[in-house]
Amino acid sequence: MKILVTGAAGFIGSSLIMKLLELGEEVCGIDNHNSYYDPQIKLDRIQRFLTNKKYTHNKLDISDSNLIEECFQDFKPDVVVNLAAQAGVRYSIENPNEYVQTNLVGFANILESSKKNNVQHIIYASSSSVYGANTSMPFSIHETTNHPLSLYAATKKSNELMAHTYSHLFQIPTTGLRFFTVYGPWGRPDMALFKFTKSILNGEKINVFNHGQHRRDFTYIDDIVEGIIKVISKPATPNTDWNSSSPDPGTSSSPWRIYNIGNNKPIELMDYIKQLENSLGVSADINYLPLQPGDVPDTYADVKDLIEDFGYNPSTNIKIGITNFVNWYKDYYGV
Repeated sequence: MKILVTGAAGFIGSSLIMKLLELGEEVCGIDNHNSYYDPQIKLDRIQRFLTNKKYTHNKLDISDSNLIEECFQDFKPDVVVNLAAQAGVRYSIENPNEYVQTNLVGFANILESSKKNNVQHIIYASSSSVYGANTSMPFSIHETTNHPLSLYAATKKSNELMAHTYSHLFQIPTTGLRFFTVYGPWGRPDMALFKFTKSILNGEKINVFNHGQHRRDFTYIDDIVEGIIKVISKPATPNTDWNSSSPDPGTSSSPWRIYNIGNNKPIELMDYIKQLENSLGVSADINYLPLQPGDVPDTYADVKDLIEDFGYNPSTNIKIGITNFVNWYKDYYGV
């Protein structure tokens, strides 16, 4: 297949591209290389595959409709995996327009170019953040998600609705994946594991919000990539049992699907930190802080639909996952 991946220099995007190229697929990557976090790690991620003859890299922004359309016409993808997004819950409070341009305008451009160029399947990143004020655990795709707590979450919910519209109007199969706290080697410097590791090794305090009472469904990058690969090869289909009088929020009479993709084993944040301390051989100096605006206290993914439809099997525990990250971090930064 010819697969177009946006967010190609990102954590998940670059990891996915590595695997797709190993499988022999032809891949076109798109990324704007913005400075939300250190651009150098983005460059280093793509250096792992930039010279692969089956890979083409495009430095452009998905909010530029003309450049996106040119890219689609040149590459003619069979499948699109849209992972480009302005991430971060707290950053969305301070910089809302960044989220509107990338997550809404940019995704609209991806949908429109996919329609014009007869793309066979669109897979796109949603987020566990869409569950917002929901407290019924584990989070299920068959529950409503109408109470987001941040603009970031609202844009991801909007992506799901926008995708449904294109699936309904133009019969384009779309599959949304709600990611649950992804971590591992080559991860994002703005995320907790990366920040904690850097601060602990520098002898600095780590900021732990909600007084350490968070639970997170931490999901290792290899398990995420495995799930995306499985989804790519099986386009969404209509749910023939869908009932408009009692609508199921996770399926549709159109070729549209939503799935949780997580580890299905929520971990107490303090246990996560303890495992990091064990892997580093250093104790953390902790600064406990209250819950931050926009944060969800707990996440817990119900992944039974992904298991039933795709045989998804997340298998990496936090001991292995955190150890792998620490080993990568020390090697990458020469610690």
